[in-house]
Amino acid sequence: MAAHYKYRAFISYSHSDEKWAAWLHRSLETYRIPRQVVGSATEFGPVPERLAPVFRDREELSTATSLGDTLTQALRDSACQIVICSPRAAKSRWTNEEILTFKRLGRSHRIFCLIVDGEPGASANPATADQECFPPALIYEIGDDGQLTDVRSEPIAADARPGKDPKQAAKLKLIAGMLGVEYDSLRQREAHRRHRRMMVLTAAAFTGMAVTSGLAITAYFARVEAEQQRNEAQRQAETQRRTTQFFVDMFRVSDPSEARGNTVTVREVVDKGAARIEVELADQPEVQASLMDAMGTLYTGLGLYDSALPLVAKALYSRQQLFGDMNTDVASSLTHLGEVQALTAEYDTAEENLRKSLAVRRELLGDESPEVADTLTQLSYVLTRRGEFTEAEPLIREALAIRKAAHGNEHEDVAESLEALGLNLFDRGDLAGALPVLREAVAMRRATQGDLPPGPALASALNNLGFVLLETGELDEAERLFAESLDIKRVVFNNEAHNEIAMGLNNVAYVLHIQGDFDSAELMYRELVEMQTSLLGKNHPDVAGSMNNLAFLYHDRGDTAAAIELAQESLAIKRAAYGNEHPEVARSLNVIAMWSMEEGDYATAEPMLRESLAMNEESLGRTHPDVAGSLTLLASCLVGRGAHDEALGLAVEARRIFSETLPPDHWRTAVAKSTEGAALAGMQRYEEAEPLLVSSHEILIKDESALGLFVAEATRRLEAMYVAWGKPDKAAEYRAMLN
Repeated sequence: MAAHYKYRAFISYSHSDEKWAAWLHRSLETYRIPRQVVGSATEFGPVPERLAPVFRDREELSTATSLGDTLTQALRDSACQIVICSPRAAKSRWTNEEILTFKRLGRSHRIFCLIVDGEPGASANPATADQECFPPALIYEIGDDGQLTDVRSEPIAADARPGKDPKQAAKLKLIAGMLGVEYDSLRQREAHRRHRRMMVLTAAAFTGMAVTSGLAITAYFARVEAEQQRNEAQRQAETQRRTTQFFVDMFRVSDPSEARGNTVTVREVVDKGAARIEVELADQPEVQASLMDAMGTLYTGLGLYDSALPLVAKALYSRQQLFGDMNTDVASSLTHLGEVQALTAEYDTAEENLRKSLAVRRELLGDESPEVADTLTQLSYVLTRRGEFTEAEPLIREALAIRKAAHGNEHEDVAESLEALGLNLFDRGDLAGALPVLREAVAMRRATQGDLPPGPALASALNNLGFVLLETGELDEAERLFAESLDIKRVVFNNEAHNEIAMGLNNVAYVLHIQGDFDSAELMYRELVEMQTSLLGKNHPDVAGSMNNLAFLYHDRGDTAAAIELAQESLAIKRAAYGNEHPEVARSLNVIAMWSMEEGDYATAEPMLRESLAMNEESLGRTHPDVAGSLTLLASCLVGRGAHDEALGLAVEARRIFSETLPPDHWRTAVAKSTEGAALAGMQRYEEAEPLLVSSHEILIKDESALGLFVAEATRRLEAMYVAWGKPDKAAEYRAMLN
């Protein structure tokens, strides 16, 4: 874009479409062009770092006789023109005059349209003429004499009407035209950026997406069978015969690899077995306990956790009564119980049982036994779900080493540990390390499945790799992997409600979401929430996570009220699952408070932010970055309410914590600094406020990781300070960046 233009764009619109103009102006001014695109050579010159300033006139011209010198000069000073098209704009004299003026400058090819209502070309039919959305100056080309001809033109338009382009996609199409770059290049970069932002707000909301192959029924059944074989020498021959016969009779088609295509479902077979156990085997407690444990494990593989939990718990109690605590069968039941407890979000009891099992297995079987690796894997999953990624890593690596020593370098259990390691690397921010590990796991899953149709283990590996590819911006490959994974799961689980299918739906829906296909994404999110609720109950944190994703979709659509309402439901579920002292609850409070502040509802936001701050201080300690985040948000809320003294103290403390825990010039530190400056400005201490507000604004506008709402807020604060300080020229510089 040529450097001599004062404005990147001039927005023309009917003042009846004020809300659309305000949204577009704010969206363009706060948009950070991806670093990979900045500087690229285009027909309009090198791509700039930012699109600001964009000109938008705020005054009605109903009593004027001409555009006036100000608007005419602004059109001359604008590199392009954006026309918000609607039946109101089509009838607006001044919108038409602005288009004519811009065309007379020889820039017809630099006019871009945003259709928000009406119908293009409707004026060609007298019966529909009232629905025309294009002003006449757009419909017809201009002649050499500067007058409109009867030659129809073809305006370049993005279409934000319902059922057409989502607002975010329409915005990106306009920006691509303004910059002279490909729309897809911006779309993929923006999707990557939006994913990172959502990850910041929801923290580890997706950590539990990947369920390792330990959840596959085939793996469970093989493990049960192996344990039966290992314990054979400890059991009486008759007990072993009864157990084996029961498996043969009841579980012949329980393995999905055998059941595919059969009309008898695994659920039916397992339910029959569960009904028989207590009645037929009351006089055989050892066999009864073994079968309860096995069927509880199978129920877990089917995603039926409510049915699994009592069976495994009964098996554990019975085995403890029979053998005491120091017994391999008891350790097996402890591991299985911890496994299902982790899946039902009972993390504390799950960790306790898994650590007991680990101690017994190390003592009786040795540190190099595959059983130790199994328990280490389950324990690392619990730690991961609680966000303790550093603590989980050595457990994963130990399990991987044990499995390689026991099975060689290519085995399904080795692949499981590779997946866990790859996800742990991702959770700790090492994307470069995570991708090759997860690709190796996928290749190993494909190699070890043999001639069998693809099963849950491969689906899980595809899902894990796709999840990390999302973060690297490889949306197309991620979408292919997610779709393949979901297709496998639907076949394996007969397209019935199952946790694996639910997670597959979540991933495909999320890709559609960040690509702007909100309608398709919403349908899948709703199917996901319904399925998870039926499987897990309405108070499971996975249900809350899916509801939270749907809330973000509503927010991205511009329906903040619906987003807040759904986020509050998600928060209630998290409170029920985690209690009131968990970082996930605090994060949900912060998100709802931020959206409330966007709507100007500081009274609602303040108590939520105070609760979040107290919660984070209690669970994380005073010096954690999440505590500083809560301090910053609360200080910002207090600035909005005029409580500047308290806001200043909180913002100073937040900036101190960020400075000690984050890299220099991090955007979160800049937000705290901006809030500190806003508090000082509210106290009329302008000379102290100015350097803070200016320096923080400079950091925020350059860092594409910073949320747009914080960038816009920092800009508004500068404009407001200069107005109050009596410096209108300085205020005007920042006003040009505001709505």
